[in-house]
Amino acid sequence: MKLPSAIRAALLTLAAVAALPSASFADSGTVLLTIYKAGWVIGGSGGGGTLNFRGRSYALSAGGLDYGLVFGGSKTVLRGRVSNIERPSDVAGVYGAAGAGLAIGGGARAIVLTNQKGAVLELSGRQVGLMANVDLSGLAITLK
Repeated sequence: MKLPSAIRAALLTLAAVAALPSASFADSGTVLLTIYKAGWVIGGSGGGGTLNFRGRSYALSAGGLDYGLVFGGSKTVLRGRVSNIERPSDVAGVYGAAGAGLAIGGGARAIVLTNQKGAVLELSGRQVGLMANVDLSGLAITLK
């Protein structure tokens, strides 16, 4: 039995849409990170924080390397949102960025980062210390 072409096209479209991965299961949470950074040409950063996701809190660890014009030391407290995650472990990964900044005493920071799993961090906060940078940096976040 032959199906009319309109019905066949509709069935093929429905099958193709059903086979696509669904983003409807993706969720979001909130993140608080405290990052300490220091360096002279090559810098390092480390710290930790928490992920609040679906009513539970998860401890995070963060660390990274910077290379470029890096001078000084600072403490940055960032708060924000993580989106496009299905489970807490989706936050874990390596986030990369190129940036520039100057903090003398205190200053504001805002950044949007994406990891290899598609998690998107939208963070903002305050940076305190003496830090001048024009660099490439990477931040690795892990669940404790």
